[in-house]
Formats: sequence, structure tokens, C-alpha cells
Amino acid sequence: MSAIEVRDLTKTYGSLRAVDGVSFDVAPGEFVGILGPNGAGKTTTLEMVEGLRRPDAGTISVLGEPAWPRNRRLLSRIGVQLQASSFFERLTAREQIRTFAALYGVPAQVGDTWLEHVGLVEKADTRVEDLSGGQAQRLSIACALVHEPELVFLDEPTSALDPQARRNVWDLLRGIAAQGRTIVLTTHSMEEAATLCDRVAVMDAGRVLEFDRPTALVERFGVATLEDVFLTLTGREYRA
Repeated sequence: MSAIEVRDLTKTYGSLRAVDGVSFDVAPGEFVGILGPNGAGKTTTLEMVEGLRRPDAGTISVLGEPAWPRNRRLLSRIGVQLQASSFFERLTAREQIRTFAALYGVPAQVGDTWLEHVGLVEKADTRVEDLSGGQAQRLSIACALVHEPELVFLDEPTSALDPQARRNVWDLLRGIAAQGRTIVLTTHSMEEAATLCDRVAVMDAGRVLEFDRPTALVERFGVATLEDVFLTLTGREYRA
């Protein structure tokens, strides 16, 4: 059984077809990237798969369950890190992770362990609004993982981070993948997708243009990088 099965997924907003007949599968334990420029439909696709947004057409199965209407049976089995980190105001990093743990019925000590996993022990007593961008992203990922979900969704987890912070998050994601979790990542960074993902779906204008291993795509199109693959597919240079 696939961890995710998406068939003919469609979402429109007025005359805009934000997601246009998208289909793909994700295997258990696979690290999949959905990449493309801003406005490609990545976030909308992910929100429908997560059960946060109703599709206009198509079907979605997540861990053998329908994703919509919002499926309570999936809540403890998936973890979601949104594009914009949303924290409870005026709480420290430790209070934040413990609050998320309590929402899932997880002991506070597990939350403290996750602060260790993401390298934030020294910032445990720092309010979240005083964390750097990279530290906040790592805390956001820890909050999404504190209940040990089978399937993790990450929406542009390194957007707006400096190169060093981005690589720190990459190292964290590699460690999560090594635990055998299924990960679906949206990104506008071709380098990030090529570095982290087992397979990537290249999206543009609401459609999946290709879905394969990064190296296989580069080899099949006879080019040097994923950016070149995008240029070959669309006839235009990639723009994040």
C-alpha cells in the first residue's frame, strides 16, 4: 500500500486553475519533493493532501484513509510543518514543544528530547519570537514530529534562511529520513530537492510535468541540473 495516492486532483479559484489534474504516489519510507516556482500549485496540493483544503475534484488516500473530509483518524499519524511557523505567543521553546506534546498526549520529557534532536537545548528558555529564522524552523519541525508521526509534510522549511541555516535544516531532515519516516517536502529550491529527495515532482502552472529520481531526470533530459530539466520542460528559465 502506498503512503499517499493522489488521482486527478483539481483546485480552482475563480478563473485560476491552481491545481490541474495532479496525480502521484508516495511509497512508505520515501522522501519526496514537490518543487517548482512560486505559484506552481505546490502548497495548495500539499494542503489538500493534508486534509486542510477541500479539492474540487479527484481523490486522495493517506495511509490508507481518505484525506477529506478532515479525517481525525489521521491526526496522530501525520505531522505538518506549515510554510509560516505558527507558535503560541510569549512561550519559550521548551514551553512550546511541551504544549504541542500535551496536545497529542505525549509526555513533556519527549518534547525535551526533541529539543535535543534539533539542537535547541541552549535555546530552551528563549521565547520563540527571539529565535533566529533557522532556530524557529527547527523548532517548527520538532513540533511536527513530537508525536512520532508515520508521515511528515514540510512546506518550504528552508525558505528565507541563510545558507548555513539551510544546511543545518538539511542535516536535520536527513536524520529524520534515516529513521524510515515518509516525508513530503515542497520547495522552490532545485538544489534542495536534488540534495534531499529520493524522487521529485516538477510542478508548474498547477501540473506535474515529471516525477522521478533527480539523477534520472537529469540523465533522461541530457542536462546538468534540475534547473536545466525545468528549462527543457517549459521553455523558460526557472524562477523561484
